[in-house]
Amino acid sequence: MKIGIRAIALKHYLVSVVVFLLVGGLVAELAPVIWPLQTAELPLGFLSLSVEQNLPTWFSSILIFFCALLIAAISFAQDGHGAEHWRHWRGLACVFVYISLDEAVELHEELNLLLDTDGIFHFGWTIPFGVLVIALSIIYWRFLWQLPTKTRRRFILAGTLYVGGALGVELPLGYWTDLHGDENLTYALIDWVEESMEICGMSVFAWALANFLASGGQGVQIVGVSSEPNSSESF
Repeated sequence: MKIGIRAIALKHYLVSVVVFLLVGGLVAELAPVIWPLQTAELPLGFLSLSVEQNLPTWFSSILIFFCALLIAAISFAQDGHGAEHWRHWRGLACVFVYISLDEAVELHEELNLLLDTDGIFHFGWTIPFGVLVIALSIIYWRFLWQLPTKTRRRFILAGTLYVGGALGVELPLGYWTDLHGDENLTYALIDWVEESMEICGMSVFAWALANFLASGGQGVQIVGVSSEPNSSESF
């Protein structure tokens, strides 16, 4: 099975887009405070990481769905070769499809209304999702340690960044919001850190998947390029 994606080109594309989004998002939060009159009429919300249904949100949703497609490709290829862990890949693809949908339409926000919690759990969705992360970590522990060393390290880095932002930073953000609301610069900056970690984590994961596929060891190979040279990269 062949996929027409260039792994190294994907890496460069992701770095460029992520830098643009993170810098643009930070400017969107700081500019109204530093230059309130000059920026009053600018559509900065389109780049803000604290606002939904804008450029960063759409990019994140598409990127997560792209990861889901790559994972699904691995799953079907491994199934065809009778590999042991194809079901783990298939399940992971389903998880990422849901995360992509949630990123686009904010399904988790309904849990906030349902649970009505406060303090660090102001955003109540963090409770069931935290339990889900623990459960998935247990289920996928053996699977993770049977991956190639570099792939495993990259997956762990990606997961640490993404979950660290989505849950780790969301808790202090919830505490701050419970005390001071969400219409202030501190809220915006904490949220910027959270969203930045999520975007970086998912980008690292997409890059890791691309390199994993580029190796061709799973019956799937990215057309036109091999995995990144070992001589220039130890991670």
